Amino acid sequence: MNLAKTIKLFLMDGDPNGRISCELSNWSGKAYRIPRSEVKNCIDRSDLAGTCVYFLFAKADGAHTKPKVYIGEAENSLSRLKSHVAEKEFWSEAVVFISKDDNLNKAHIKHLESKFYQSAIEAERYEVQNANTPTLSAISESDQAEMVEFALNIKLLLGTLGFKVLEPLVESAGKRSPDSSEQEVFYLTGVGEVSAQGHQSTEGFVVYKGSIARVDTVASLPKSYFKLRGDLIKDEVVERKADCLVFKDNYLFSSPSAAATVLLGCSANGLIEWKTQVGTTLKEHELSA
Repeated sequence: MNLAKTIKLFLMDGDPNGRISCELSNWSGKAYRIPRSEVKNCIDRSDLAGTCVYFLFAKADGAHTKPKVYIGEAENSLSRLKSHVAEKEFWSEAVVFISKDDNLNKAHIKHLESKFYQSAIEAERYEVQNANTPTLSAISESDQAEMVEFALNIKLLLGTLGFKVLEPLVESAGKRSPDSSEQEVFYLTGVGEVSAQGHQSTEGFVVYKGSIARVDTVASLPKSYFKLRGDLIKDEVVERKADCLVFKDNYLFSSPSAAATVLLGCSANGLIEWKTQVGTTLKEHELSA
């Protein structure tokens, strides 16, 4: 079972869209969420003069495209952010992680940078903008154990701040933490070759890569879903084959019904259409919990 956490957010400018510092109880790390336009106002933050691992974020260009991220490390956090303001146009805000006890050295932050880069690639939620693959630095076994804990707390704070860059939509069994709950898989079948799998998450409903949707739609399909299907094809989330549409990636829908409607090409109640392997509907599953 996951342990409860206490996180303290401080609105440094009294504005939820401004600079935010974020701290986790009983942890030596600290996060700063800094809008690009506010980097110049961080000159008074002495703790940003030290080492850090950081993330530069940009929102998605379209409704069905991925947001962007750049992952880096620096020995002087503020100096590096200033250089990125001058040299990198794509990003709109940064999240910087430092150590309050100055316990992060160059090897530590390069180790974290490499691990986070690999996790972001595997999670497939963001377009990673790094031109080069960060090198994994060699650190002692005890330091590796310390960095594992440090990295878990960074992942937690990133999620709290709204950036799930390190969290895959579908977590493989081999990488699932011992505390995480088992994902109940639901199945959907329909006219023609329609065959899909997915699970309900705290964000919506995830349809798995390889799921097959119907090509044709009924005349009564709402225009919004007709457009959504077209956008998914245009953005190459799904690929059109001879008699079906195949999901090339895991995809997060806003609801089970949205997922079912897109897959079946007609209005559908996802709470009824999605079923477990033994035939229990999603609605029945929710009520039995």
